[in-house]
Amino acid sequence: MEPFRVYILGCGSALPTLKHNASSQIVEIRGKMFMLDCAEGTQMQLRRSKINFQRLQAVFISHMHGDHCFGLIGMISTFGLMGRTAPLHVYGPKELGPVLDMLLHTFCNDYSFEVCFHPVDTTKNKVVYEDRSVTIESVPLQHRIPCCGYILREKPTLPHIRRDMIDFYGIPYSQINNIKNGAGWTTEDGDEIPNSRLVTPADAPRSYAYCSDTKYIPDLWKVVKDVTVLYHESTYASDYEDRARMYYHSTAEQAATVARDAHVGKLLLGHYSARYNDETKLLKEAKAIFPNTFLTNEGMVVDV
Repeated sequence: MEPFRVYILGCGSALPTLKHNASSQIVEIRGKMFMLDCAEGTQMQLRRSKINFQRLQAVFISHMHGDHCFGLIGMISTFGLMGRTAPLHVYGPKELGPVLDMLLHTFCNDYSFEVCFHPVDTTKNKVVYEDRSVTIESVPLQHRIPCCGYILREKPTLPHIRRDMIDFYGIPYSQINNIKNGAGWTTEDGDEIPNSRLVTPADAPRSYAYCSDTKYIPDLWKVVKDVTVLYHESTYASDYEDRARMYYHSTAEQAATVARDAHVGKLLLGHYSARYNDETKLLKEAKAIFPNTFLTNEGMVVDV
C-alpha cells in the first residue's frame, strides 16, 4: 500500500506553552502532501520533521482563529524566498480571502508563484478538492466563528494482479489493464479463466477526518462514519464540560463518544488546553468509551 501518513506539527490550543505548538498537521497521501491548519511556528515544526516544503500542494484552514492560521503568511513568504514556482492552493472560510489578499499584497507581492484561494462553505459537507486518487471534503463544525473540519479519502483502486497466474497462463502484459478492470482470459485451448483467479481484491480505501475546533455535536458521527482515523479536538477533561460548552470546545469524553458512534478505526486526541501539564487524564476518559484512542504529540507520525 502507498503511504498515507499524518505528521503532527502542533496539537496545543490557543495559549502558547513550552510543551505544545498550536494546531497544524501534514497529511501525506498517494505521493501528495496537504496541510491542515497553519499556526504560528509551523515552519519550524516542518524543519524539525524534515518535511520538504516544496512538496506541499495545498493548505486547508479550519477557521479564522490565530492558533490555526497565524503561520500561513510567514510560510508563504518563506516559499517565495526559496524560489517556489508551483502554485499554492489555500482552502478556508470565505472570511479568510480578503485578509489573505491584503497580507499577500503587503508582504509577498514580488514572488514568482501564485497563491490560489478557494473559499469553503463551512455550513456544508461537500467535496472541496478532488484529483485522480484523492477527495477532500468539508465537515461543518460548531465553533464561535465559522469553522469546518476536513475528511481526506483515497479513491478506490483496481485489484492486484496475481503474477503467478499471469505467468502460468502466459498472459501478455498488454492485457493486464483489461484484467485489472474485470476481464477474464481465454487460453489457446479455449479454457476460460475467470477474473477472480487472476486478481486479488484491491486494498480498502483509507480515510482521515480532522475535526478541530468544535463543541460536541451529537450527529457528527454520521459525517465521519467509518473513517479509518479520526482526529477530534479534546480541549478539556469532563470536569470542565461547562467551560467547553461556553467556549464551543469538546471534552475528551465527548470526542470518544463521536468515535464510538461513528465506528472509526482509531481516535487521535489534540488541541489540549494549556492547563494540562499531563494529558493522561484526557486519555483515560476517552479510552473508557473508545479504547483505541491515542494522544497526539509534536513529531508524531501516524500511519492511516
